[in-house]
Amino acid sequence: MKFAEFHVGQVIEAGPCVLSEAELLQFARAYDPQWFHTDATAAGDGPFGGLIASGWHTCAIAMRLVVEAALAGSESFASPGLQYVKWPQPVRAGDVLRLRAEVISVRVSERRPTLGILDWQWQLFNQRQLCVLDLQATSLFQLREAR
Repeated sequence: MKFAEFHVGQVIEAGPCVLSEAELLQFARAYDPQWFHTDATAAGDGPFGGLIASGWHTCAIAMRLVVEAALAGSESFASPGLQYVKWPQPVRAGDVLRLRAEVISVRVSERRPTLGILDWQWQLFNQRQLCVLDLQATSLFQLREAR
């Protein structure tokens, strides 16, 4: 989607994405090797009753879905960061994840009129409609000409 196609209140949905145990373990071993992400036996006796995905893996899944649904082919080039990120429920192997992204604000920078700024909330839901990721992101777009 191009920057001009985004508007306040717009909802973008994407997915599903099914997380396999092999993917969960591969990511965790490489980037978040905590026992509750990598050791099925220990995790089974832990507070979550089994392996759970890294929250950072959950964010990466959301990013892929956002790119596929909205940012591929756009003028998007960076993000200055997130206002918040929350993981209200754990993600487990076999979960079927769907993205819901809602546009909060769309504006052109007053200082740099070729810079588009998009604030949006991303949420991932599992197959039981439980929210497993909630974040607010800012995306930057390089506009060809001042608006």
